[in-house]
Amino acid sequence: MPANAVWYYAQEGKSVGPMTLEELLRKLPEVGGQEAMVYGPTTANWIEARHVPTIVDALRGPARPPEPPRSRSADEIDYEIYGQEMQYVEVTLDPGEMVIAEPGAMMYMSSGIQMETLFGDPGNKGGFWSKMMTAGKRALTGESLFITSFSNGSHEREHVAFAAPYPGKILPLHLDQLGGELICQKESFICAARGIQINIAFQKRFGVGLFGGEGFIMQRLQGDGIAMVHAGGTLMQRTLAAGEMLKVDTGCLVALAPSVDYDIQLVGGVKNTLFGGEGLFLATLTGPGDIWLQSLPFSRLAGRVLAAAPERGGGRDEGSVLGGLGRLLDGDNR
Repeated sequence: MPANAVWYYAQEGKSVGPMTLEELLRKLPEVGGQEAMVYGPTTANWIEARHVPTIVDALRGPARPPEPPRSRSADEIDYEIYGQEMQYVEVTLDPGEMVIAEPGAMMYMSSGIQMETLFGDPGNKGGFWSKMMTAGKRALTGESLFITSFSNGSHEREHVAFAAPYPGKILPLHLDQLGGELICQKESFICAARGIQINIAFQKRFGVGLFGGEGFIMQRLQGDGIAMVHAGGTLMQRTLAAGEMLKVDTGCLVALAPSVDYDIQLVGGVKNTLFGGEGLFLATLTGPGDIWLQSLPFSRLAGRVLAAAPERGGGRDEGSVLGGLGRLLDGDNR
């Protein structure tokens, strides 16, 4: 007898039926659901519906086909970061994969890697003027007109490494986990998987453009792959709640989510302005969203190096009582 031929359910001590399996399934919610007592061609006695495989399978419905994998526009690269203060990142490429990088960032590469210097964005398939626009945008963000691509032309996994330009931390940004977009400081970009777009992000407020440390223009990284940026000194990551505000030195900002509001404000107070050493303005970051800060902006590092240069009155004996006279006595006239 077919499984859906004759079925009964119990209600108030009486059997109700016969009915088809489809009719029984429609009635079950009204008479106790899967705990209702039923009887049918696949049962030997009255039994709760939840113990009848035929009913359970019918309630579950047909198995859904697996969801198709989500397509990615960027290559899925593997990487490992080495070192503490002066870091480098080694990227492992499968056959056919590519990573793009700033000219001069490469540290080493294995024999199967093919290097090529390109004008503008390698992902731009447009003509000359389209590539010219892309290159112009990169120049505005402080980057080179050219970009270097490293592709794996072999049939095995190959490696290419990129070094940090000065002491600090290399920050891997998984854009697919960060909403597909992030805004970074100029000149922080090191490398990224093919498919990541590097555009410009204009600051909307005039004051931010003039006094915000990074000017009107910052970098906008877009895509669903991995990008590497560099931060000086020690890196701090923090998630701001909605409405939460943090005041930071304008040069210490590394990156922020597009949802974070970026503005500037006066330090305030004559003594703070003249002798505080923090400049006239501070950046205000208002959540919600993620922010990344650096403890050693390159401008601060460069300023200390210049201040210590002998041509600027510095030197190794600047803390000595003798100072310049001591350098003359020991023969150090640099």
